[in-house]
Amino acid sequence: MNTIAYIESISFSAPGLPDWQSAQAVLRDEQTYVASDLPTYQPNLLPPNERRRASPTVRMAFRVAEAALHTSSIGGAELATVFASADGDLSIAQRICTALAEAQRFISPTDFHNSVHNAAAGYWSIAAQANGPSTAIAAGDCSFAVGLMEALSMVQIEHRATLLVAYDVPAPMPLLAKRPVVAPVGVGLILTPQRSANTQATLSVPAAANDSPLTLTPMPTPMNGAALEAMRVGNPAARALPLLQLLAYGRSGSVALALPNQRSIALQLDMEFRS
Repeated sequence: MNTIAYIESISFSAPGLPDWQSAQAVLRDEQTYVASDLPTYQPNLLPPNERRRASPTVRMAFRVAEAALHTSSIGGAELATVFASADGDLSIAQRICTALAEAQRFISPTDFHNSVHNAAAGYWSIAAQANGPSTAIAAGDCSFAVGLMEALSMVQIEHRATLLVAYDVPAPMPLLAKRPVVAPVGVGLILTPQRSANTQATLSVPAAANDSPLTLTPMPTPMNGAALEAMRVGNPAARALPLLQLLAYGRSGSVALALPNQRSIALQLDMEFRS
């Protein structure tokens, strides 16, 4: 049986592509991609105290989560959430490890507070007053695809509209040398179990002959163009780019995303066409 959800809202942010509107022009090859620094984001929904404590990683998650919510007909409190990040906050991890190597071993309470992998999900539950199901996922370079599968499961099994947020930002040196994430990237999708006036596309996972959507082939779908392909392979959240490119073009079609253990998942996108 196919797994089906409806895409209600989309957001994206990366250097030179601060929002989904600007990203669409580049993904449609209407503009050349030029990387430039993202301005610091101030989460609008966070209370002032939490806003001050929020790290750049949390801010990236909120940048795309709030943007997705802005174009949705569903309130944040009504959404289940899936936050997917391959590495969490490596800047905080490095500061804590450095502090532990010092004689006094003083760890910032704020760093300790933000060090857990579900920090962004916790901040979101406070900001959006979201008391529904929430999952924080780490699956290495496959985190977007695994997060998407979790979100699809929430929609299909629990019949809950679900916000998927995928985000990763580069670590400082020396961790960056061991984990070379090339640029900060965030992706947001709101998926629903039923069509709405805001539905942009139907996303489905066709089941294989053994009733499983997981396959050894096809290989993950690449991006055309060196710059976008470098972004795709250089940040786990950017593995969403082939799917986002279909959405930017308004095209129905299929893409494959890598999963752990040399598997992949095939996704079918069918655009909504309104008269």
